[in-house]
Amino acid sequence: MEWADIFKKIKAQHDFSTLEEVLEDKFKNGEVFPPREEIYTAFELTSFENVRVVILGQDPYHGERQSHGLAFSVNEDVKIPPSLRNIYKELEDDLGIERTGGSLKDWADQGVLLLNTVLTVDAHKANSHRGLGWEKFTDSIIGIVSEELENVVFILWGKPAQKKEALIDGSKHLIIKSVHPSPLSAYRGFFGSKPFSRANEYLHANGRAMVDWSERK
Repeated sequence: MEWADIFKKIKAQHDFSTLEEVLEDKFKNGEVFPPREEIYTAFELTSFENVRVVILGQDPYHGERQSHGLAFSVNEDVKIPPSLRNIYKELEDDLGIERTGGSLKDWADQGVLLLNTVLTVDAHKANSHRGLGWEKFTDSIIGIVSEELENVVFILWGKPAQKKEALIDGSKHLIIKSVHPSPLSAYRGFFGSKPFSRANEYLHANGRAMVDWSERK
């Protein structure tokens, strides 16, 4: 199965005309992130059949040149945001792996679907595209991955991501949940949650290739 077929199926089931109209207007008259051609980067880098891990974020970064279509990832030459810094801190504590660049494309290339629940945002306005219709699209994506694939690790950070647990069949997938890696909440259970080693242990136990979380240029 290809993402193009899945997108077609989802579009046949839901009306996205309002989302399309609003986005068209916002791109024409305002500033939207990520750039239009990078909205679906996560799907371009990670094929459907290759999905091993889904890391679920909320909405794209809303600062200049940060967002490029991958949840929690930023363009290589952009300063690493606080949430990603905390993800790297937990990765180092968990597996002894140190990363210095902000791009997570190397994770995406290995089958880590870095998916936000909302795929666009107005410049400098967090959550500004919530409720426009993206949630219907991404909920459908999560449901289809759960239904069609086996032994996928779903990593749900923060309350909005955790609400998606209802879309996932926990009998054939691993669900890892914790608070969000944001500095506001990371000390309440994100640090010490060991999501990276737990994901690899599960993949290995189920005969799937583990993810190399280290930095690969």
